[in-house]
Amino acid sequence: MSPVLNFAPLVPWLLIVALAGVGVVLVLWQVLRGARGGLARAAALTVLALALANPLAVDERRRAEKDVLLVLLDQSTSQGIGERSQATGEAGRLLVENAGRFDDLDVRTIEVGDAGLSGSTTGSTTGSTIGNATGGAEGTRLASALAEAMGAVPAGRFAGAVVVTDGQIHDAASLDAAGVTAPVHVLLTGAPGEKDRRLVVEKAPRYGIVGQKVTLTYRIEDRVAAAAPGFTDDRIAVRVLKDGEEAETALVAAGRDLAYMFEIDHAGPTIIEIEAAPSEGELSEVNNRAVVAVNGVRDRLRVLLVSGQPHAGERTWRNLMKSDPSVDLVHFTILRPPEKDDFTPLNELSLIAFPVRELFEEKIAEFDLIVFDRYVIRDVLPPSYLRNIAHYVEGGGALLLAVGPEFAGIRSMYGTPLGRVMPASPSGRIVEQGFHPRLTETGHRHPVTRALPGSVAPGSDAGQPAWGRWFRQIEGGVKSGNALMQGTGGRPLLLLDRVGKGRVAQVMSDHIWLWARGFEGGGPEGELLRRLAHWLMKEPDLEEEALSAQVEDGKLVVERRSLAAAPARVTVRSPAGGEQVLDLKPGPDGRATQRIDATETGLYRVSDGERAAFAASGALNPIELADLRATPDILAPLAQATGGAVGWLNDGLPDLRRTRPGRDTQGQGWLGLVDHDAYTVTGVRQVPLLPWPLLLALVLVFLGFAWRREGR
Repeated sequence: MSPVLNFAPLVPWLLIVALAGVGVVLVLWQVLRGARGGLARAAALTVLALALANPLAVDERRRAEKDVLLVLLDQSTSQGIGERSQATGEAGRLLVENAGRFDDLDVRTIEVGDAGLSGSTTGSTTGSTIGNATGGAEGTRLASALAEAMGAVPAGRFAGAVVVTDGQIHDAASLDAAGVTAPVHVLLTGAPGEKDRRLVVEKAPRYGIVGQKVTLTYRIEDRVAAAAPGFTDDRIAVRVLKDGEEAETALVAAGRDLAYMFEIDHAGPTIIEIEAAPSEGELSEVNNRAVVAVNGVRDRLRVLLVSGQPHAGERTWRNLMKSDPSVDLVHFTILRPPEKDDFTPLNELSLIAFPVRELFEEKIAEFDLIVFDRYVIRDVLPPSYLRNIAHYVEGGGALLLAVGPEFAGIRSMYGTPLGRVMPASPSGRIVEQGFHPRLTETGHRHPVTRALPGSVAPGSDAGQPAWGRWFRQIEGGVKSGNALMQGTGGRPLLLLDRVGKGRVAQVMSDHIWLWARGFEGGGPEGELLRRLAHWLMKEPDLEEEALSAQVEDGKLVVERRSLAAAPARVTVRSPAGGEQVLDLKPGPDGRATQRIDATETGLYRVSDGERAAFAASGALNPIELADLRATPDILAPLAQATGGAVGWLNDGLPDLRRTRPGRDTQGQGWLGLVDHDAYTVTGVRQVPLLPWPLLLALVLVFLGFAWRREGR
């Protein structure tokens, strides 16, 4: 560029002005007195003042810098509706191609999605990563991404931004046009006047007591364009599923709060799905359903323990159950059998008569678990009471049987109405020899016994498990159910079975108390009995045939538990409605798993044809899917404040133009990008205009001329 004049004063400007002022006054005073040489003195003072100002000729070497265009592409879950995602990608490609016509423009493309923000740069500069923000449970954080990207642009080089989105962003509070020196243009996917139906869960409990009912409230909203949801008389079909099974269907009206009441029948999560029938012409059915997880907790666990006769293991059962403060134990024990009757009056045998009829007839359904420990038929409990217990099991109750030698005799419980719910029948033989309990092949796969502390893994060379021996086993044949543990000679030792809606566990020995006493190192009796009780009460974590899913570190982890070794195949439905078939990788312990990327925010549904599992990536009912209609209302204020335009991609992609600062930045069919004519100074050369030799010469010449004039 051409040299420019600059000053590098040797002293402060104020001092230079003061000295010049004094000189001017003196020269004027001399001129007014009529003295000669005044002009020469004034010229000498002027040269001295310029010397103090130190004038320089400055020659700068400049390098032109490119302005920066930001192209933000919304790739959030709501953009997966219809062809929005493809339209966004194509628009981004064409914008970059169009901007490539300008040699003085760099384009930085930033994709904003539910899982984060990534960026790239096109042009002559190197690529860069623009921040790291998440959408997820907080929705699309596009405004934050835009602010972060603009903050990374060097001052004076921001040409403008083009945002391609459906307009549904969820950090609008952070929108601020202050300090934005270039236009922000918005191109909307979708179309005006879109229609969408949404199912909203208004109120839902997080916890519920097992055995009690809870209520959730929901509402159906039918919305068109920017119209507010309202009440209509049109009836909409609604289906409610509880843990994957249909629980209720109804015809309801839109716009009204509706209640659904259900009972928590097991501990752990109870999954409620509510699905509304699709509306004609709506954008997507993905938000026509909502999912609620209510965690069931047990208030108190009521257990009835029936001990048939005193023995060494009776105290083990009682101590185990009394050690848990959440267990209400009713212990019915027979200390004096009828055959030892010595004609003592009944009112003298106990201070309070035991309420047998009340327990086994009136209140039997109130117990969560019934345990029979070495019970023998002695006419203390009539067959009608035992029949009540069988009905209790078939209706959904839980029964645990620990049998002893009496089970193999003529007074065996197997000959009572309870025999029909038992998984094993006695052969009449009692095996009395030391043996180490071991897990069967099924036991290694069943959650109740899998990986019990001290057990030996399948195919291991470790030999016997690190458990103490038992010395008695009742031989029996397996009628139904699964044998999880075996004793001497491979005889079944622990069996589990499902009877009707209830469950039964049967231990074919009365020597588990040896583990509790620590004999030969003992064994995991506490953990085993805890798992047994939880399985009997239908804890989801101990189901042998189960399907589960969860999201970990951005991955959807699917697990299928089964006692069968057959390969497992599941179907995964993403929050946006896409489906994918997965073949799970089987493991040696009955669990088959697979991991895939969970890139969408919302609820993933996994099904194997019989069971369904759900996993939430981010929020269970994400805000990202709350409203799927494209709208200009949220981003229009920002565009208007910065001089940008708001348009629809359906109307065609506008052309890009460079504009000077202060000029219009939008028009019919075009978007303006400010040309700041930015540059960087790469070098500076300064040349003094008054070298010291010249300065001294001029001062001497003017002073000499003044002296000569005064001497005449």
